[in-house]
Amino acid sequence: MTTPSITAVILAAGKGTRMKSGKAKVLHELFFKPMLHHVLDTVGQTDISQTAVIVGHQRRQVLDSLTGYGFNPVAQEKQLGTGHAVLCAEEACRSADMIMILCGDTPLIRPATLQEMIKQHLAGKAMLTLMTTLLDDPFGYGRIISDSNGHVLEIVEQKDATPEQLAIQEINAGIYLVDAGFLFTALKEVGTDNSQGEVYLTDIVSIAVDRGHTVHKFIHSPAIDVLGVNSRVELAQAHGELQMRHNRALMLSGVSLYSPETILIAPDCTVGRDTVIQAGTQITGGSTTGSEVHLETGVVLHKCRLGDRCVIGAHSVLHNCTIEAAEHIPPLTHRVG
Repeated sequence: MTTPSITAVILAAGKGTRMKSGKAKVLHELFFKPMLHHVLDTVGQTDISQTAVIVGHQRRQVLDSLTGYGFNPVAQEKQLGTGHAVLCAEEACRSADMIMILCGDTPLIRPATLQEMIKQHLAGKAMLTLMTTLLDDPFGYGRIISDSNGHVLEIVEQKDATPEQLAIQEINAGIYLVDAGFLFTALKEVGTDNSQGEVYLTDIVSIAVDRGHTVHKFIHSPAIDVLGVNSRVELAQAHGELQMRHNRALMLSGVSLYSPETILIAPDCTVGRDTVIQAGTQITGGSTTGSEVHLETGVVLHKCRLGDRCVIGAHSVLHNCTIEAAEHIPPLTHRVG
């Protein structure tokens, strides 16, 4: 059996007005790169064969930031909704059997999550699979309306929901896997009869149901993995989550981190086994440490090379330097460069 071809369509055309910024939302950085880059990196670790990125607001800046990534750029000239954005990508998806739709503001999505969604979609021979999650406070998100058997009937947006629908805690995570032919046919039928006057991507769910297709649900937990970043507060929360994921991996590889939530280590840095890192430390710029290194409280390393068993005293700031094995830097502030 031939493996179906999957194209990812990443929505990155919006302004992100809640960020209160002159910069396009997907270009806001967390954990050392723009949030859109995190999404592309995740897609690149899956079985998805091609990627189309929908750009609109500040599209030149967004495209310039993506040098080195392989993708098809698609321009959305007018902001007419998420459904319209995907429809703009029809030509770029011509060779695809299935389309996975994601948002460029979901930097916490994991490759394993997308892979499992693909696996379940294929196993169920679904026309459309929708990722959902549960929130204690679902304000602002589209609610999942299901029948008594748990089958999805439709998605109702916050502004269009009744009081009873607003009480539903299962929400649309904004990630879809859908048959390409059905997707673009359905989108051409979607109208703009809603409070926003836009082409809602979510309307493809009710169209699928009307045609007799079962809409599968892929329910994911924890919710933080799939939620979008819509404010500076959420940007900081997402940064903290990525920082802790990286720090957990380091600890599991044999590095001791004390107060890991206060320690920032860039992913391009290498830390040797049995190294001990105290609170408030920052390691960036491709720095490397040998084994059994001890970094005391508040150390800052940038573009540094430390040999085995070095001890760097509290609050030392080291830039562009090499420290030989077993050397000791006393706890004073240093600038070496």
